Amino acid sequence: MTDSPRGAARTEAIMRAALELGQEIGYARLSIEAIAARAGAGKHTIYRRWPSKGALLLDSLLSLHPTSLDYPDTGDVIRDLRTQIHAAVDLLANPPFGPLYQALIGEAQHDPEVAAALNERFITPQTELTVTRLRTAREQGQLSPAFDLDLAMAILSGPLYFQFLITQETLTHAYVDRVLDALFTGMGA
Repeated sequence: MTDSPRGAARTEAIMRAALELGQEIGYARLSIEAIAARAGAGKHTIYRRWPSKGALLLDSLLSLHPTSLDYPDTGDVIRDLRTQIHAAVDLLANPPFGPLYQALIGEAQHDPEVAAALNERFITPQTELTVTRLRTAREQGQLSPAFDLDLAMAILSGPLYFQFLITQETLTHAYVDRVLDALFTGMGA
């Protein structure tokens, strides 16, 4: 079903209102009623399109702020990972994406629809890009043939999510570099 131009404009106004209010008052205080008032739309109009404020915010964030976290292929997998992960850290460091993404991950713990949409629209595509880049590097002989690509993905993302969500320390390029060094240089003597 395609939106009419008027419907598309209304959808965009609702999504922009959701992002603006999410930044202004935070996710916890965000309500469909406030979004409807800001967008000049009815609550029922919003609920017909999105089942929850989490679903609306996720759609708004990914639709109005599309991310380009593709991997370069310079022939040096570590340099390419560093470039891509630095770009991801930069994205998370700035509003609206960082704080609202953090709130959406929290909401995904309680709302299976938000969790499924977040996985389908953001996490899985980013994971596939990373694993594909690692696979290419393995095929080119830059990584051991026994290198576990899925485990490498978990090792790369785990420390970043830990710092972003648990300790809530600022993610930095220097921290990313330390994670990459630990993974690719190893932790042995």
